[in-house]
Formats: sequence, structure tokens, C-alpha cells
Amino acid sequence: MPSTLRPSSKSQVRDGQEVVVGVDTHKDFHVAAVVTALGFLLASKAFPTTRAGYQALVRWARGFGPVRRAGVECTGSYGAALARHLAATDIEVFEVNQPDKANRRRRGKNDAINAESAARSVLNGQASALAKDGQGPVEMLRMFKVAKTSAVKSRTQAINQLKAILVSVDPVLRDELRDLSTAKLVQRCIAWPPATPCDTATAARFALRLLASRIDRLSQEIADLNAQTASVLAGHNPAMLDTYGVGPDTAATLLIAAGDNPERLRSEASFAALCGVSPVEASSGKTQRHRLNRGGDRQANSALRSIVLVRLRWDRRTRDYIDRRVREGKTKREAVRCLKRYIARELYRVITAPDPRTAPARQAA
Repeated sequence: MPSTLRPSSKSQVRDGQEVVVGVDTHKDFHVAAVVTALGFLLASKAFPTTRAGYQALVRWARGFGPVRRAGVECTGSYGAALARHLAATDIEVFEVNQPDKANRRRRGKNDAINAESAARSVLNGQASALAKDGQGPVEMLRMFKVAKTSAVKSRTQAINQLKAILVSVDPVLRDELRDLSTAKLVQRCIAWPPATPCDTATAARFALRLLASRIDRLSQEIADLNAQTASVLAGHNPAMLDTYGVGPDTAATLLIAAGDNPERLRSEASFAALCGVSPVEASSGKTQRHRLNRGGDRQANSALRSIVLVRLRWDRRTRDYIDRRVREGKTKREAVRCLKRYIARELYRVITAPDPRTAPARQAA
């Protein structure tokens, strides 16, 4: 995309007047637009997604005036590296959602329009959420979680494939392996000596041994990732693991939702909204009611539900609370939703409050 410069754009900026940058992000290039504090579009230009391209984008934008704020789309994917670079140059980065569909139908769509819309979203306050930092231990947890999720999925597929082959093999071999648990079945198949398949029976043994080796390797990967996750949690926020019902997986999921800079969440209500456990008002006229919030980070919402289920199973106070809300007229499902909201409030304090046990590590860093 060629650079677009509005006529007399330099004359539209007073000396020292702040300008705002908006960026429409892509895999190979980003399109940036510069808007004055009064909303006048100065220029737009495309930059490659390289370190030199990020540096050129900042120099180009600051050529129009001081830049203190930038609106960036997709700060968790295509715009993540750019958001980190902008933050390192003392530019406040705001997460910008996709343009409004009604506005897009009226104006059309291209990269320059999207970049301009991102800048205007920062100007009018519509984009008020700060982007995640993405350079600390929480980002490490996110990477471990991505790798573990794929490893667990692949291991489940391999186990299902192993058992599917076992169903159709020769009865003699099937009877030999029928009563073994999954772990013992995998180890039995791995222990078979390698052999060249020459018929269906040997081909079945060859495939079973190969799948069992894959399952064993993926199990080791999952164990290594669990150990790394526990180590990062112990060094970053051990209080999360001390909270009743919170395990390494749920702790990592909730910390990932908050990010490395949880101070961007203005209150416990904003954290509850981020997790999708804040009720949404749906009142009209004389009818006053709230409906279920189906937005937010659904993985964080699922993590809160897992904590609720653990506490319902083992914590007497939690069961007493659910019984009391049911007696008040709520269904059990509604009572669980109320409980998730309270747990979000509890964990917000744990996530945002510094843990004295991690202070020496932070000072050393």
C-alpha cells in the first residue's frame, strides 16, 4: 500500500500538538494512520512487520508531532510484536476491536480506513483497554499452555487410534491386551521388539508400537510443560496456588487473561467482565432483570467454573452458600453463577496484589 498524505497535512498540526496513531495489523505488513487531537486525518502508510519496519513507523508518526497513544488491532496476535515495540518507546498502546459493522457498510473497508478508525477509537475513548504487556512470566505461561493444549489433543487422538486398531486385530492379540489399563497397554506395546511388517498381524503390532511410542513421548512433553508451568507460577504468583480450589492449569489460565500488566484492569468488576461472569442488564420499562453474560474470555470462565466444582465437592462453606441461594428461590445454575462472580472478586485481589515472597526475585530482575 503506497503512502497517503493529505494536502497541507503539516499545517494542520500546531507545534507540540499530540497526534494519535492507529494501526491495522496483518501478517506481512501493518498499515498506520496518523490523526490529530481534533480528528483530522494527516496520513496513512504501510510498513513491513520487521524490527526496521516498526522503527520506521515510529519515526514516521513522530514526524507529525508527539505520539503518546496508539490504537492497535489484534494485539494478541499479528499486532503483538508491534505493541511491545510501541510500549518500549513510551507510547501507550490500546487494544482496538474491529470496526463497527454499520459504519463499515457506510464507508466501505480497506486497510487505511481501518487504521484511521483505530486512531479515532482512541480519540473518542471507545478503545479504553490497555494492551497486554506480553514480555513477562505470564507470556511464558501462555506459550506453555499453547504447547500443552496441542500435546494433550494429539495424545488423545493417538490413544483413540491405538484402541481403534486393537478392536480389529487378531483375537489372540486382542485377548492378550484386552484387560490392560491405558498406561499398561502403552508400555506393553512399547516393549515389543521392532519388526518388519509382512502380514496383517505384524502390521498391527508395528502400528500399535508406533502409536504407543508417540503416546509415551507426548506424555513426557506434557509432564515437562506441567513442571515448567509450576515453576513459573511459584516464582511469579505463588498466592494463586495457595488459593483454595486453584490448580496450576486454572491459575495459568486466569493469569493469562489478566496479562503481565494486571493493573490495566481498573477494578474487580472489569476482571469479572473480562472473565464473562458479570451479569448484563436487560431491563426495559417496568421489567428489571439481568441476563447471562456470554462474552468475555471463555477459557477464564471455564477456569472459574472448575474452581467452583472443586469447592462444591470439598468445601462445606461453598455447599452451604449454594443451599442458601437455592432456598432464596434461585436455581442451582444461577447460584453457581453468583459464586463464580464472588470467586472472580477474590482472585482479582490475588492477581493484582504483589506477593512479598516474589519481591526479591523482582528486585533482582
